[in-house]
Amino acid sequence: MYIYSFEKLDVWKEAKDFTIEIYGITNLFPESEKFGITSQLRRASVSICSNVAEGSARKTNRDKAHFTTISFGSAVEVLNQLILATELGFISQENYIKLRIKLESITNKLNALRNHQTK
Repeated sequence: MYIYSFEKLDVWKEAKDFTIEIYGITNLFPESEKFGITSQLRRASVSICSNVAEGSARKTNRDKAHFTTISFGSAVEVLNQLILATELGFISQENYIKLRIKLESITNKLNALRNHQTK
């Protein structure tokens, strides 16, 4: 089976695992939030790894960097939603800190990838 270039990227692996974790955490959210913050958090987290994957298929570094930038924006969106979910009492402070540390690792790697792509 062919391994695509994005599958080799640590940032994609971390973002994918983070998304799976977000799905698990949001399963515990109130049913009334199914179409609210649950959906928003899931879609934004999926966007992080999806844009890394899509960008890897682009021909120019400029195009690749564009998708990495979108991925970074989605990561910041996830952070905003995690803050809201914590303040609404849907996520414990302990889980929030754990997720934020993982998200910081992802954003650091996205910055490094974007810097490499824009050289």
